[in-house]
Amino acid sequence: MRNYRNQIILSFILLFVMLPNNTEAKNDGYEIVSKLSSESITLYAKKFGSLYRDFKIDFKGETYFRPFWMNDTNPAYAPQIYYEDINKDEKNELIITLTKGYGTGVLDEEVYVYSYSNGLIDVLIDNPMAIINKNVKTKLSDERAEVIIDGKKCSVDITPLEIKPENLFDDIGFGSIINYNVEDNHLVVSVSGQISPASFVGRIVIVYEFRDKMYQAKLIEFIPCK
Repeated sequence: MRNYRNQIILSFILLFVMLPNNTEAKNDGYEIVSKLSSESITLYAKKFGSLYRDFKIDFKGETYFRPFWMNDTNPAYAPQIYYEDINKDEKNELIITLTKGYGTGVLDEEVYVYSYSNGLIDVLIDNPMAIINKNVKTKLSDERAEVIIDGKKCSVDITPLEIKPENLFDDIGFGSIINYNVEDNHLVVSVSGQISPASFVGRIVIVYEFRDKMYQAKLIEFIPCK
């Protein structure tokens, strides 16, 4: 009788130990926010209001936590995952872009790049606004917007936009729209140039390359709005 009772107690103990793991796997608050199934890479996060926070990366069976990341919960702005060789070392890098906010004339993205060597290693990326401040000169008048990069000037006639003088900025502003992509195995960022609360004249496109152990600008160009 005692052996039978002990077996029952043991069964309950095992059931109690096993159930929390299964329950946690299903109800720990995490949900899939993006995945790259072909490479076994999945992003999980917890929803807090209109934002996902407390991210978790499942990278080919290994788990990495990123508690301070955030991304809007709108599915149209879900995190983007790339797994490509963007530094020409014949090994793929993990690139993840997040959207922290969006709206009319606003897109706030950030990017993270990881190499892999016995684990994911965060690689530095030069801030696009710092690149623009160092390399781009601008001038704005009632008639024209000018962007100068490496001595090459691009002038845009803004009179067709019919902007009221009181709405015109003192100079071209950059940073309200920042959009990262991976194109032709290069990390690329597009930063829009704004001249009034509702008017843009073009965008600065920066193509990165891996140099001196970080991603720095390889090419900077201005593309006017059509």
